[in-house]
Amino acid sequence: MAAAGAATEEIYRGKLSTRCITVLMILVGLPLWWKTTETYRASLPYSQISELDLLLLDISVPVEVVFAKGTLTAEQQKKLLPQTQFSQRQNQLDDKTGFKYRYEKTYRAVTGLEQDAIMSKNVEEAVVTLSQVYESPAGSVVVYVVPADSQLLPDEATVYIGKHRASFLRSPVTASHSVEDVLQDIDDRLEDILQTVSFTDNMVTAALSSRVPSGSFSTDSFTTSIPAFKSSLGYEITFSLLNPDPKSHDVCWDIKRAVENYVQPFLDKLSFVANFSVDSQILYYAVLGVTPRFDKSSSSFSLTEESLPHVINPVEANLGSNVASSYPVLNFLLYVPEYSHSPLYIRDSSGSPLESNAFHSSRWGGIMIYNVDHKQTNETLLPVSIQVDMARVMEVFLPQMRLLLGIQKVQRLPETIIQSPGNMVVTDWEMDRLLWVRTVENIGTATNTLTSLAQLIGEIGNIVINDNIASEVYSAVASVQLSLEELEAGRLLLAFQASKDAITSSEKAFFDPSLLHLLYFPDDQKFAIYIPLFLPVCVPVVLSLLKSGKDLKWRRKVD
Repeated sequence: MAAAGAATEEIYRGKLSTRCITVLMILVGLPLWWKTTETYRASLPYSQISELDLLLLDISVPVEVVFAKGTLTAEQQKKLLPQTQFSQRQNQLDDKTGFKYRYEKTYRAVTGLEQDAIMSKNVEEAVVTLSQVYESPAGSVVVYVVPADSQLLPDEATVYIGKHRASFLRSPVTASHSVEDVLQDIDDRLEDILQTVSFTDNMVTAALSSRVPSGSFSTDSFTTSIPAFKSSLGYEITFSLLNPDPKSHDVCWDIKRAVENYVQPFLDKLSFVANFSVDSQILYYAVLGVTPRFDKSSSSFSLTEESLPHVINPVEANLGSNVASSYPVLNFLLYVPEYSHSPLYIRDSSGSPLESNAFHSSRWGGIMIYNVDHKQTNETLLPVSIQVDMARVMEVFLPQMRLLLGIQKVQRLPETIIQSPGNMVVTDWEMDRLLWVRTVENIGTATNTLTSLAQLIGEIGNIVINDNIASEVYSAVASVQLSLEELEAGRLLLAFQASKDAITSSEKAFFDPSLLHLLYFPDDQKFAIYIPLFLPVCVPVVLSLLKSGKDLKWRRKVD
């Protein structure tokens, strides 16, 4: 009896231990394992990102129309000034992307200091004086309406666009004009000025092209509005001197002084937009990779427009790659032809040589061919010492650089004079146009990046979202929202700075290396790790549970 009782007690203890172990595994072990092996995911503002996926830009442009003395009669001025009007336009690109912009036009009379400047007979002096007495904010436009018989503007000019933000318009108003006629005539001419010194529909559409399928637009005007290089926080600029025939040419160039005198003032003007680094190199025995054709009529060699696309790839192979930099690279090549292929000219479709003897390629850079005069050269005295005229070279490279960085050419309207920037290198309104485009482009890119990141995280469940990634995402969303608010308020500089912060934070989050930590840990590897761990533990417990279940079933049957 004692042995039977001991056996029964042993069986009872076994069943009890099995049940306790099972309960511990379910209540403690399983949650602990689940918690310690789960993929950590910090919370993200998914709802706000979803709202940004539906992007409708609201851009405000402050415009002041200032009437000088003598442009309006007393009755017209009394009825017209001061007042503010709004004109708005909207463009829906697709279901998720669109923009609207409005001109906030303020009509007012000239102040005493402004009138003194306008009374000057030199319009360039008036431009400088007005920029000193009245500082207009970035993105704004100021148009001074001067009397029809004013001596300020040249006789052939109706519109004069200064290098700051002030423009001059010869008044079309007569004493018989009603207030409605005055506004209509002024607004007709004002529209042309705004299309020149501010952004256009095509510029904004091109800036939002990253959010719209490429096949949605095919017009030439849209294509020419696309900046050569996409918006970036920095750019690498490389100047290269290619000397394929060092036995015949001993070429020297003072690139350091040329950069200091010509390039650096331009880059300093754009320092608010991006960071720039400049370097240079000299490459020997580097050829274009295209054999020029000899033209007997001019005793020269030539490259046709059709052959130019084939020039870049062979040359690029010799330039070296900037793999250490994540910034786009702008290449500017000065090519001195071989003695056997001199002189060498680039010819257009009509066969005429290009005056600049240069060309540029979008999102790559520019190439200039620098010919050497060999007429008085004695072959026994080779190599010829050549001192490159850097002023002539920079006259070609600087306009190319302006185009590649997004400062587009404007079409001069009839009876319109556009003042040269002179020592300013870039006019204030050109900077404003660039900032408008870059702000919109940054917003479009940042919203695309955030939407793609949220979609990626939703599709792949084992991506880790650290706190620093979540912080960057929240920062990017807040910066995009701030930029949109500043655009709506017409504060261009603040909008641009916020858009830069947005694209910086969004790209930091999207390209964070920690996102990839578990992407190479598939399910079969998980089973390979967990089965040797859990199988020895689970098998005895499961067998004991099965045995306990059979005993319980047998007892119920006996009862």
